Amino acid sequence: MNQVVVVPYPGRGHINPLLNLCRLLSSRLNRNNHTTIFTVVVTEEWLELLNPQPEQDRNIRFATIPNVLPSEVNRGSDVMAFMTAVQTKMKRPFMEVLDRIESPVKLIIADAVMRWPFEVANTRNIPVAAFWPMSASEYSVVHYVDLLESHHHFYADVSERGKEIIDYIPGLSSLTIADLPTPFHSRGEIFKDIIPKLFGIKANCVLISTIYELESKAIDCLRAMLHMPIYTSGPNIPHSKIEPDPSSDQPVYLHWLESKPPRTVLYVSLGSFLSVSRAEMAEIAFGLTQSGVSFLWVARGEVSRLKEICGKSGMVVEWCDQLRALSHSSIGGFWTHCGWNSVKESLFSGVPMLTFPITLDQPLNSKMIVKDWKIGWNMRELVGVFKREEIAKIVRDFMDLKSGVRIKMMETAKAFARICQQSVGEGGSVEEDLDAFVRDIV
Repeated sequence: MNQVVVVPYPGRGHINPLLNLCRLLSSRLNRNNHTTIFTVVVTEEWLELLNPQPEQDRNIRFATIPNVLPSEVNRGSDVMAFMTAVQTKMKRPFMEVLDRIESPVKLIIADAVMRWPFEVANTRNIPVAAFWPMSASEYSVVHYVDLLESHHHFYADVSERGKEIIDYIPGLSSLTIADLPTPFHSRGEIFKDIIPKLFGIKANCVLISTIYELESKAIDCLRAMLHMPIYTSGPNIPHSKIEPDPSSDQPVYLHWLESKPPRTVLYVSLGSFLSVSRAEMAEIAFGLTQSGVSFLWVARGEVSRLKEICGKSGMVVEWCDQLRALSHSSIGGFWTHCGWNSVKESLFSGVPMLTFPITLDQPLNSKMIVKDWKIGWNMRELVGVFKREEIAKIVRDFMDLKSGVRIKMMETAKAFARICQQSVGEGGSVEEDLDAFVRDIV
């Protein structure tokens, strides 16, 4: 029996794609009487949130380590404390998990934003694969941080220099300082001591959670520059589970979507971690209500307040199966914070995006959606003053089925959906890369 140990960063946008990758790899490796066990190491709070069912995949198991912060500390309001704790408090308990595993560990797959798993793997002479849960473009920006610094674009003041063009990063089209990940400019000063420490990792290869056809130039340049193999691991979303189980009851929001005409509903989700202010949330609610457009809004922890504002204009829910919702025929747009997993699910579903980047890699993702792929509008650029009247107008225009701009955007989005779906099919680029990863590394 072979053992692969998997250690994600303790955040939803990191854990979910890595678990989906584990399922893909497990289906490849556990054939012809071979047994490979994937032991996923998560904090205690995340095991409770995931609530894994043993029958889902008997070859994927979980091991827990203590939470990195006390329950009373809010990771959303104290990002720095959480990131520091992840970098300093997880290493020792992770080593103790390794010590308890009886069969030899053949490989460690670790989230690339944490340095210590690579130190442990290198010390113990265990092969280690770095998993990058963001875009290849984001990886390129991080890789060329010294180049950005030499051009005085690293930690430049975005309020004064945000529109300055950066056109020298290999494989990337022109971007601006404002498009850089927020830790790379003045809004991210708190990250200044962390970034250089994160990416001096020694790995046997890198798995990037993307599709080759989406970012071919960036991937080609990384493959030419890095001294280790680069594999695309695909969208790492649960695309095989989109179809509902006919034996189970449909959730209320899907029944509601069934009652709406094709492409008329705006799906709204602004993330599960770093979200908008309470005042902005109220303006969004009033703006959506005044737009006259039907909407399905996932708003964790805000449902009762927003329902009062929205009334019957739309449906507000605590949670939904996002990929199933986006794949529904009535969905015509996605107002998104541009988290990479949400972007991939929207691409896979062929849904244009109204982008609302908040922090981290989201501005760069928004730039790719709007300027490179031309399948969305940037709400932050379109709204002069963040008021409900302006929001209502933009939502109406974005969802106008008779608009020539809208029709063209839908056609482009559908073309991207075909590309994404073909990539995970037989002979697709993702299948080829994962097969190569299994053959070369595992």
